Amino acid sequence: MNDTQLKQVDDLRNSSACSAASDQNGVRLVVGANRGIGLALLEAQLERPDVRRVIATYRPASDTSALEHLAGRWGSKLAPYPLDVTRERDIRRFSSFLQSQEGGIDLAIHAAGILHTDEIQPEKTIDQCDIDQLRRMFEVNSVGPLMVAGALLPAQSRKRHFVFTALSAMVGSIEDNRLGGWYGYRASKTALNQFIKTLANECRVRHPNAAVIAVHPGTTDTELSRPFQKSVKPGKLYAPQVTAQRILQVTEQVSAQESGQFINWDGSRIPW
Repeated sequence: MNDTQLKQVDDLRNSSACSAASDQNGVRLVVGANRGIGLALLEAQLERPDVRRVIATYRPASDTSALEHLAGRWGSKLAPYPLDVTRERDIRRFSSFLQSQEGGIDLAIHAAGILHTDEIQPEKTIDQCDIDQLRRMFEVNSVGPLMVAGALLPAQSRKRHFVFTALSAMVGSIEDNRLGGWYGYRASKTALNQFIKTLANECRVRHPNAAVIAVHPGTTDTELSRPFQKSVKPGKLYAPQVTAQRILQVTEQVSAQESGQFINWDGSRIPW
């Protein structure tokens, strides 16, 4: 990061720390915490004095070297947990684990998702759409976050305030779609947004003080965006640390009355 980005991180960190609610339990959750934005979110919260523990999930068989390094520094404040969000038995086991955590979770951020793999690339035309690849996109980007939310809710008391945030993407906005392409990624993020909106409506009765939101993090310099960064305008590619602080600033300030919103990294609202 350059000097400007470092100052942005410091300013955002101070703002987020000041906005933290005093009645919170100090336990947080990051899903997909071993790389990219998820890792930056984990590091930012571990450094916070008002956070006493962060549960950090990672996909089994993925690279956990970053988590191992952080565990050596933070000890029991970091709680790594293996979780494949596409496996039902993993979700059931995770739900039992969360229910065993006394006091519940203050803030859960689902940062796991895919845009491309060795086998999957964003489609430019309908001819490139593949059933199995589309299914995988929805499985990870849409169904996975919803199942994690379903695992979390039984661990939360009805009246406490908590936030569930799923990282979505601007391309998931139907109204904003003017270029086409990227069928699987666009549609899976649109489906995620619908899940978030529907869950927020349910939680107004089931957990009336909860906030359930989707957040667009902005284009961030991670492995997910790296193959497509040539088209990013100057000044619009953000360091993961900057993105993490912006996400925390948005999520920590959101109220139950704002639940069900699709929010940009700067706090503005994105059309569905």
